[in-house]
Amino acid sequence: MRIAVSSDMDEPVARLLVEELRGRGHEVLAHGALDPGADPQWAVCSERAAREIADGTADQAVVCCWTGTGASIAANKVPGVRAALCTDAYSADGARRWNDANVLALSLRLTSGPLLAEILDAWFAGAPSEDAEDRDNVTYVERLDRGRAAP
Repeated sequence: MRIAVSSDMDEPVARLLVEELRGRGHEVLAHGALDPGADPQWAVCSERAAREIADGTADQAVVCCWTGTGASIAANKVPGVRAALCTDAYSADGARRWNDANVLALSLRLTSGPLLAEILDAWFAGAPSEDAEDRDNVTYVERLDRGRAAP
């Protein structure tokens, strides 16, 4: 799987994320502080990673900043992206299952190595729900992207 990864800082957990993804057999498309010479601002690098999803260049993305909040906000501005800030395995599983999230947002401050592995395990094991209500909600969000949702 091709995974776009961004981080606004070259932190140990960001480097560990890249190593972990490659170790799981994924191709990593690096952005921000993980790509020497690239713009490391969280809004810029998160948007660039999210565009990889929208363009079909990447299958999924992981965006990181100190809290994970800014990275998730910036990624969610890209139509077609459903970024979820996950601080544990349960939220990662739920984001994939109920929200069909295609971008994982992580906090560089709160995510330890062991927690990172748990979150990634849950993220990759998760699959979008086939439940009609869950699918209806995702479809509604897609319409919001297109500016057609009813108020």
